[in-house]
Amino acid sequence: MRILSGIQPTGQIHIGNYLGAVKQWVELQKDNDCIFIIVDLHAITIPYEAHSLKERILNTAADLIAVGIDYQKHILFVQSDVAEHTELTWLLSSVASFGDLSRMTQFKDKAKKQKDFVSAGLFYYPVLMAADILLYNIDVVPVGEDQLQHVELTRSIAERFNSRFGQFFKLPKALLGDESLSRIKSLTDPNQKMSKSENKGCIFLSDKPDVIRQKIREAVTDSGKEIKYDPQKKAAISNLMAIYKGFSLKSFEEIEKEFAGKNYLKFKEELAELIIRSLTPIQERRKELVSNPQELLKILRDGSLRAKEIASQNIIEIKKKMGIWR
Repeated sequence: MRILSGIQPTGQIHIGNYLGAVKQWVELQKDNDCIFIIVDLHAITIPYEAHSLKERILNTAADLIAVGIDYQKHILFVQSDVAEHTELTWLLSSVASFGDLSRMTQFKDKAKKQKDFVSAGLFYYPVLMAADILLYNIDVVPVGEDQLQHVELTRSIAERFNSRFGQFFKLPKALLGDESLSRIKSLTDPNQKMSKSENKGCIFLSDKPDVIRQKIREAVTDSGKEIKYDPQKKAAISNLMAIYKGFSLKSFEEIEKEFAGKNYLKFKEELAELIIRSLTPIQERRKELVSNPQELLKILRDGSLRAKEIASQNIIEIKKKMGIWR
């Protein structure tokens, strides 16, 4: 199958991103044809610092390669380097419904946070995401639950195009990962998703061992002492157990058995050391990559050329279908 995944260049990937998405990508690339995109065009739909965008793109690329994304066997590139993404976005606007876009939950949520200025790009974001997927005739899109609505919209756009202009696009399917790992929560507030904006509640792949130990030591816990997975009644310890599960590959039942009769402090100590052991080889590889930005740029440039080979041929066929090809 051909699989597509995208990630915004936030600058640093944290363990919530890693366990909830990127680790799954590494597994999927073993038996599939994968395209990995650093979606910088999506990132500019909200306020950002232009001077730091290139650095954030390179850092994100370094993180992806360090965790195991195989850029030689698969395609890793920056979205804006392939102009066909924006071209197809406009072409798809003829079959994208204003009503569908206005009902997008993520747009409503993000628009509330941007009271003074809501960009049209934020509203149009799902059409660009549809273009990312449909441009490469993707079979499967690994997503979190919050992106399911966007994949459904992509399918609707594809169906409308096929009906109006003739069969061309596949209807991509969403692939949900492990639900317990898809929404790793903040270490300081188990009711909020882990976010880089809250440093104490977030562990980055680049965090040093002492920083990891401190963040885990200061992570909130629930009343009582029992190490038991119960997201409703024991949200804090359940979140820490989900992190343990993601790095150890053990089930919740195995973790409960391993820590039966032990207290939160002992569990936190073991969790911190597990994270450190798991991240050490990733950090060593990342250090090599960021020390050679020209090599990273070459990797991304080569990836964009390979992506463009597919995209340019498909855009020709799409325009022919629409009657606007000369």
